[in-house]
Amino acid sequence: MNTFENTGLDKNILKAIASLGFEKTTPIQESTISILMNSNKDMIATAETGTGKTAAFGLPMLHLTDIGDLTTQSLVLCPTRELCIQIALDLANYAKNMDGINILSVYGGSSIENQIKALRKGVHIVIGTPGRTKDLIKRKKLKIHSVARVVLDEADEMLTMGFKEDLEAILGETPKQKQTLLFSATMSPKVISITKKYMHNPLEISVAPMNLGAKNVQHIYYMVHIKDRYEAIKRVADSNPNIYGIVFCRTRRETKEVANKLMHDNYNADTLHGELTQAQRDEVMNRFRKRTIQLLVATDVAARGLDVTDLTHIINYNLPDEPEVYIHRSGRTGRAGKTGISIAIIHTREMGRIKEIERKGGISFKCESIPNGIDICQKRLYSLIDKIENIEVDEKQIGPFLPAIYEKLEYLDRENLIKHFVSAEFNRYLSYYKNSRDINVSNRNDKKNHEKKRKDISQKRQESSFCGYLINIGFKDQVNPSRLIGLINECIGSKKAIIGNIDIMKTQSIIEVDDKWSSKLQKGIKGKSFEGKKLTIEVLNKKNTPSSNSKKVHKSKRRNDGKAWNKKFKSKGRWQKSSKRK
Repeated sequence: MNTFENTGLDKNILKAIASLGFEKTTPIQESTISILMNSNKDMIATAETGTGKTAAFGLPMLHLTDIGDLTTQSLVLCPTRELCIQIALDLANYAKNMDGINILSVYGGSSIENQIKALRKGVHIVIGTPGRTKDLIKRKKLKIHSVARVVLDEADEMLTMGFKEDLEAILGETPKQKQTLLFSATMSPKVISITKKYMHNPLEISVAPMNLGAKNVQHIYYMVHIKDRYEAIKRVADSNPNIYGIVFCRTRRETKEVANKLMHDNYNADTLHGELTQAQRDEVMNRFRKRTIQLLVATDVAARGLDVTDLTHIINYNLPDEPEVYIHRSGRTGRAGKTGISIAIIHTREMGRIKEIERKGGISFKCESIPNGIDICQKRLYSLIDKIENIEVDEKQIGPFLPAIYEKLEYLDRENLIKHFVSAEFNRYLSYYKNSRDINVSNRNDKKNHEKKRKDISQKRQESSFCGYLINIGFKDQVNPSRLIGLINECIGSKKAIIGNIDIMKTQSIIEVDDKWSSKLQKGIKGKSFEGKKLTIEVLNKKNTPSSNSKKVHKSKRRNDGKAWNKKFKSKGRWQKSSKRK
C-alpha cells in the first residue's frame, strides 16, 4: 500500500486529501492506517515531527466516526495550544467533505464558555491540552465515559511539561474498553510507565528512524569558547542573509537573553518562552510564520506545535541532554524535499556528545570554522549586488523623482556612484568586522598539534628580536589585547608576526613586534583609524620597551600575550568595563 486509494478510507476523505495534494502514504501512515481501520488494539508509535503522524491516526479516526452519534467518540491530547489548533485544522481539512461531523479544539488562553457551548451541541472529536481538558471534565461539560479511542500525541513532551497527573486523571475517566494510541518522538522512562499502566499488549511501531531527515539535512558543528557562542550566532546570521530558523536554548532565561541581544543588535529576532501571555505568544508565532521574524529563539517545550515547513537553519545554542532531542530539533528543517542545515555550537568538552548523537542518530557531523569578517563581508556584498540586479524597477512609481536624483548625483561617474551606493548599504558590516578576531577553537583531538605549535611559537619568540611601538589608543578606546593584535595583523597583512609583550594604558598602548615586520607595520598603519580615531605610531628604543627595562623597575609590568594585562585591569575594573562597551 503506497497510495491512499488502497487504504479503504471513505471516498469523501479520499477526495479531500487528494485536493490537498496527498497521493502516497508516508512510512508511519502506511504502517498504522490499515491496522487502525481493522483493529481496536492499543498502539505505540515512535515518530518524529514532520512524518505525517496526524494523518496516520486522524484519517482512520474520521473514517470510524459515527456521525449520527453526537457523543464524543475520540479524544486527542497534545502538549501545546499551537499543536492542538494545528491538529484540529488538519482534521477539519481531511473531513471537509463529510457532512455533519463536529471537531473541537479545547485549550487554555481562550474562552471556556465558547468551548462549553460547542460541547453542548455535540462534538464527535475533541482535541485538547491536558489542563483545559481536565477542567472541562471536572465541570462535567466534557463527557468521555464512552470514548472509543484516545490519542496521546507528543506524549514525551506532555510528561516533560509536567502533565503526568493531568493525563492520569483524564485517562481515569475513560472506559476500560477503548483503544489507546500513543505517539512519541522518544520513549523515555516516563512514557514507558504510562504505557504499562494504561495500555494492554500494545502493538509497537517504529517506522521513522532517527536519521530520517539526514538525507536533506546537513549537520555542522562549530567549536568556540562558551563566551563566544552569541558571537557565533551573529556570524552565522550575517553570513546567511536569507536565514529563517530557530535557535534552541536550554532555559527560559537564556532564550530571553539571546533574543534580547539579537534584537538590540538589529536582527529580526524574537523569543518564545513560558512567561509570555497567550496573546503575546500568538503574535510572535504569526510574525514568525510570515517571516517578519527571521530567527526565533526558543526552548524545546516552547517550540512544540510550531509547524513551519521551510526553515533553512536550526541552531543549537546548547546541545540537548538526549541525542534524540537533537534529532527531533534538526527534523524541523529539510522538510518537503527541501534542504536544511542543523548547526551545533559546542565547546571543547562536548565532542563526546557529538559522537553519541552520530552513533545513535546514524548521522555524520562536519566540523567547520565560524566565518571570519572578510568572508562575511564578501557574502553580504554579493548578496546585496544580487538583490540590486534582480529587483523589479517600477518606472511609474519612481519616475517623478528621477530628474532630481540625476541632477544631485551627476557629478559622480559610474565607478564612484557604485562605490557610494555600496558603502551606504555596507559600511556597518565593514566597520564591525574590520578588526574581528578568530573565535574558532580547535578540537581536543588536535592537542598534540597544538602543543607542537605552541612550542614552535615559543621557540620563534626566543629567537626573535623585538621592537617596541607606542600607538595612540588605549582601553579608553575599547582596545584589548585581541583587538590590538588584530590591528597589527591587518596593518602588516599577515598573521605570522611574532608578538611579544603588550602594555595597554588609558590612551595609548605599547606592543612588541618581531623586528623584521617593522617597515610593513609603520607603512601599514599610516592613514588608518580605530573607532574613529586616526592612528599614530612611534618606534621606541629597545631600552624603552617593557621587556627590556630593568627587572627591578618593570617586573610588575612584564606581559605575556596580554595575560598579566588582563589580570591587572580586572582588578581595577577597567577590563570588565571595556568588555561591556565592546
